[in-house]
Amino acid sequence: MIYKKSREEIKRMRHAGHIVALVHQKMREVIEPGISTKELDDIAYRIIKENKATPTFLGYCGFPGTICASINEQVVHGIPSENVIVKEGDIISVDVGATYGGMVGDGAWTYPVGNVSAEIKRLLLATEESLFEGIKQMREGNVLDDVSKAIERVAVRENLGIVRQYGGHGVGHEMHEDPFLFNYSVGNNTPLKSGYAIAIEPMLNLGGDDVVVAEDEWTVSTVDNQPSAHFEHTVLVTDGEPLIITQLMA
Repeated sequence: MIYKKSREEIKRMRHAGHIVALVHQKMREVIEPGISTKELDDIAYRIIKENKATPTFLGYCGFPGTICASINEQVVHGIPSENVIVKEGDIISVDVGATYGGMVGDGAWTYPVGNVSAEIKRLLLATEESLFEGIKQMREGNVLDDVSKAIERVAVRENLGIVRQYGGHGVGHEMHEDPFLFNYSVGNNTPLKSGYAIAIEPMLNLGGDDVVVAEDEWTVSTVDNQPSAHFEHTVLVTDGEPLIITQLMA
């Protein structure tokens, strides 16, 4: 069942999304060669708590971190560790959720660490573009598959692998709500209605589609060890333009 969000719930979600955006604003400042993913996790935790919110990921199904920190071939759900140090030329996906007043904001971004190769730059630009192409389709009167098709079009154009086991999702009272959003067309004609909130999160690879879960039962990586990028915004369908929840509020 898909829940339409009330005006009051949207207000709280926007505050949660603002906090997520604050975390990402700080990530842009501090990610550099030599920092550990545990340090990034500690920074995110502090920002969320200082803003009177709760880290949504911490303890979720036993997950031990405030953020998911996934480097290079890691797609999603990387566990922060003081022993994992980012280095020049890496890319790192930081996924974070904040819960405020019982409502969730969820957003991810993949950051280059120092100078990265031209191919990795292409991967990052294309995955970010696919996110915003998907967001454009979040309009009342469209269907869920319109979002999936928009993401897939960019991936196909750039000859990038599409992670098929994971995708976007409804979000609000819980981090994962209906509907599930594939990053490729499956013919889902569920209508988009004003008040629906969906976390759109394309995950695209320089290599093939296939991924595998590590022995830690969390970290997802590409089977061919090729780099993967992950971008995510929580987006609300309105009576007009789509509203990005996970952005800084004025």
